[in-house]
Amino acid sequence: MTANLQAAPSQDSSSRQALLISTIAFTVCFAVWTIFSIIGVRIKQELGLNETEFGLLVGTPILTGSLVRMVLGVWTDRYGGRLVYTMTMLAAAVATFLLAFAHTYEQMLVAALGVGLAGGSFAVGVAYVSRFFPARKQGTALGIFGVGNVGAAVTKFLAPLVLIAWGWQSVALIWAAALVVMAGVFWFTTSDDPVIRERRAGKAVPARSFWQEFAPLKNLQVWRFAFYYFFSFGAFVALSLWLPRYLIGVYGFGIATAGMIGAAYSIPASIFRAYGGVLSDRIGARTVLYWTFTVCAVATLVLSLPSADYVVRGISGPIPFHVEIGPLAFIAVACVLGFFMSLGKAAVYKHIPVYYPQSVGAVGGVVGMIGGLGGFILPIAFGALNDLTGVWSSCFMLLFVIVVSCLLWMHATIRRMERAAAVKPAPLTYAAE
Repeated sequence: MTANLQAAPSQDSSSRQALLISTIAFTVCFAVWTIFSIIGVRIKQELGLNETEFGLLVGTPILTGSLVRMVLGVWTDRYGGRLVYTMTMLAAAVATFLLAFAHTYEQMLVAALGVGLAGGSFAVGVAYVSRFFPARKQGTALGIFGVGNVGAAVTKFLAPLVLIAWGWQSVALIWAAALVVMAGVFWFTTSDDPVIRERRAGKAVPARSFWQEFAPLKNLQVWRFAFYYFFSFGAFVALSLWLPRYLIGVYGFGIATAGMIGAAYSIPASIFRAYGGVLSDRIGARTVLYWTFTVCAVATLVLSLPSADYVVRGISGPIPFHVEIGPLAFIAVACVLGFFMSLGKAAVYKHIPVYYPQSVGAVGGVVGMIGGLGGFILPIAFGALNDLTGVWSSCFMLLFVIVVSCLLWMHATIRRMERAAAVKPAPLTYAAE
């Protein structure tokens, strides 16, 4: 798919190289970022953690990766993605290596904070890659870059095998080594983006002040995009972390089987992000988001149904009913949910270079931060809801409420924009939505 992208004439080869290597690097980073989805299950058994403590452990790397995205995005705008991306991977590699030597719950939480730096690579990649492509192709380019989310599936496929063979500590050591290798490959095979090159040659205006970078964040529109991403990306990450535990608890699968099934959810939710970028370029991000939120609302409503037994007072006596979503039906609906989440993730980021071309790092960083916070908050909420309600499907009940809120907010905003456009011509960027 990268072959179909046409960048600026003078930099088509460097743009394809930057996109390819950035996507591979993001895949490795995402695999590290979601490492606790597998090793966390074994750690929970070893330390005797409750559901809430487990949710906090798997969500802590997501917290760090979310909070640093805005700063990393701004640094990328100012200093260039090649430098910032490489340093981010090396810092995350050190923390992942040290994780293997943690013994207490507190030590693991501290190490998890450092592991989360790998998740900050998304904001770096978005700001870096977007500078290589014209606006009409940025949706496709960023969609391809977002395929790196498939790193979650890589962890679910490979980590259980390593864990069973050598223990969870070996998973941390091997994943740390992969980060170091990837950092070296990235540094030696990519170049600075066009803006940084022109700035160093004195052909571009100097970088804005640090506070000027954040000026667009005063717009409510930015936070609306962030809320969309809270669901489309944050819920994806949360489910990537939570599904192995859910499948073990509900259907009694072993950790290897649960990891494989969890990967079946993660793969469509990652690979088809590129298709979401193409669709956003062709039919508009607004249309893609309408489809995303509508289908996801139906899917989460179905998955919200708890196993239950009903007795109906029939004419000839009581008639019992048993309602339950079987494992095959669950996997099928979860894959549909993941597919449309992948489209929504790309659609959200299609808006940013169009509306804020000079602030992709800051705006993309804050949107990614809020989305990542969803990946931190939601696993904790899932665990707390399990402890409070005792109902496994309560996690999908929460997601249903969130996605319906996204749909209603978006529809109300668009209707208001349409009424305003009927009175006054809309700006050109309106077409992006």
